[in-house]
Amino acid sequence: MKKSKLSLLLMSILMLVLGLNSCTLEDETTGSFDETLIIGKWERPSTITSGTDNYRYDSNHTGVTWDTGDDTTEAEGQKFKWEVDQSNLIHIHIMESGDQAVPKQYTLVLLTSTKLQYKDFTNKMFSFTKVK
Repeated sequence: MKKSKLSLLLMSILMLVLGLNSCTLEDETTGSFDETLIIGKWERPSTITSGTDNYRYDSNHTGVTWDTGDDTTEAEGQKFKWEVDQSNLIHIHIMESGDQAVPKQYTLVLLTSTKLQYKDFTNKMFSFTKVK
């Protein structure tokens, strides 16, 4: 009888631990976004210059970014590759000098046909409006 109660108690504890382990905060905050909505040109007021920060996301998962306040045109902008994986937005910036790449990862907060919001690992928010 003692073995039966002990077995039942251990089984209950095991089920509780396994059940709690499957429910994490990450599960509750991870969403999935339609990556086709990101394709196009996006802009926001620059935080560094008096111009605008611009990002162009192309359908082949490449893009370019430029700041009009730096007298930079779209053709002169910083090239990058991009990927959307659930709520993760990844930019891999391609450096002009050599074949170096700089990855940056963000968490998508909002992605509609006209609005894009994401945050970095410090929770700094980036908000863009689609212009094309």
